[in-house]
Amino acid sequence: MLIKNKPLSKDGVDSVPSNSLHYKEAHWRSIVKSISWRITGTIDTLILSWIITGQFKFAISIASAEVITKIILFYLHERVWDKIKIGKKVISPPDYQI
Repeated sequence: MLIKNKPLSKDGVDSVPSNSLHYKEAHWRSIVKSISWRITGTIDTLILSWIITGQFKFAISIASAEVITKIILFYLHERVWDKIKIGKKVISPPDYQI
């Protein structure tokens, strides 16, 4: 069951029905998210560096230098946040299936 646009409860946490699916994010998904976010960030860095320096070659060197390190940092950031329990709610699956 997929729930969209459901209002948050008073404590700001989505209330999930007991028959909903439970997901655990896989490492490969964090990697794909890291890469897609980094592409967006690198384009931003490239454009800002080009605007600030006025030199496209220099902007490319700045963007190239940060792309790999920030993919790694974002992946590590995602994995750390996956382990942090703040804002997460444990919901046990139902004892039966229909």
